[in-house]
Amino acid sequence: MTGIGRVLLGGVAGVVLTGAFLAVVWWPRTEVTYRADAPATLVYDDRSPHFLGLVHQHTLSGRQSYRMVVGRDPGLSYGHLVDIDPALGAEGIESTTWTESGVRVRFRTGHEVFVPARFFLFGR
Repeated sequence: MTGIGRVLLGGVAGVVLTGAFLAVVWWPRTEVTYRADAPATLVYDDRSPHFLGLVHQHTLSGRQSYRMVVGRDPGLSYGHLVDIDPALGAEGIESTTWTESGVRVRFRTGHEVFVPARFFLFGR
């Protein structure tokens, strides 16, 4: 193989390895950054346990989003969805307060979000 061939082969290998590295680093992924369960003493009309999670999603393009999920699925794959501003989501949730009327979420920034129970009961 000539010197030029080796340089071209090395260049192609470098591009492929760089592409593979970036794909792994930026691959879409989802992580739950906060999780809360409704207290067992609080029984809603649908008689099911309820869960809340703040889900952080990373896309292949590098975009990041936060979504709050409230519902009966402990895996947080379905339920009532609330899109959260990335600035709030990045700061995180400070506390949750579950009541018969719904759940109040307080962010570390001081912002609060209230989700009425009717939006997450009966499998919604």
